[in-house]
Amino acid sequence: MILTARVDAELAGTRLDDAAKTLFPQYSKGEIRRIIDWGGCYLSQTLVRVASRTVKEGEEIALGIMEAERCIELAYKKEELLYEDKDFLAVYKAAGFNSQRTPYQLKGTVEYAVECYMKSIGLRDPSRVVHRLDRGTSGVMFFPKHKQAATLISNLLKDGKVQKTYWALVAGSPDQQSWKVDAPLGKVSKFKYGVALNGKPARTLFRVVGEGAGVTAVEAKPLTGRTHQIRVHLAHSGFPIIGDETYGGIPAARMMLHCRGMRFTGARGKVIEAFAPIDADFRAAAAEGIWEESAEQ
Repeated sequence: MILTARVDAELAGTRLDDAAKTLFPQYSKGEIRRIIDWGGCYLSQTLVRVASRTVKEGEEIALGIMEAERCIELAYKKEELLYEDKDFLAVYKAAGFNSQRTPYQLKGTVEYAVECYMKSIGLRDPSRVVHRLDRGTSGVMFFPKHKQAATLISNLLKDGKVQKTYWALVAGSPDQQSWKVDAPLGKVSKFKYGVALNGKPARTLFRVVGEGAGVTAVEAKPLTGRTHQIRVHLAHSGFPIIGDETYGGIPAARMMLHCRGMRFTGARGKVIEAFAPIDADFRAAAAEGIWEESAEQ
């Protein structure tokens, strides 16, 4: 939810947090300061994170309201990175974190945490989000360290030359050990996608990698990069992902979709790859020994 109000003559010259408290009395000053600090406040469409900023008459204050429980600090240390060289780095994105900034939040996103890390090692470039994982998905995210690397990986992604491997948990047992879904995807509502004849081409390869106790572990290799592609294609196959209630999955602690690995060829033919371990919730949802986590991709 985004709330907006305009600064009048009476509030002109006051602090941003004081003006916002007057304009949005339903929120405490502490809540407003939290919103400002976490990147959810815009002054005439410009992000402002300084509560003491002086406001002017006619300026519009916009507050992006996000649940306080989602304000979780996120930071990356060098030893926690999944991969790093002079051109790229890869991090583990945990389920529950946004990949990139939203109108409600900057701090606590993977994008912001990576930018803070890059600054800590002396880089001046911003963090560039060249691919995303849904908030409920965990796994590998790659970031370029400079503009040339961003152009390279963006082109590789566009041309389908970045190999991605996902793991998903579904209820039941597919009839086939492997199958391909070639079904175009289109938007069916604000936050939901579906198979649509006039949608964009989308292709995914699926393979069963383990079964047990009514749960099947599926490996997914998307050949295109559409929003919610794996989620929709599995639901279309009759096996929505556990925890993905948007597409008919049974409730769970989290959506059981994990980007296990990414691989591509960088400059001068260098193979670049990173793999991410599964978390405790994902492991708990799978039967014991359903697969070997160290299995080759």
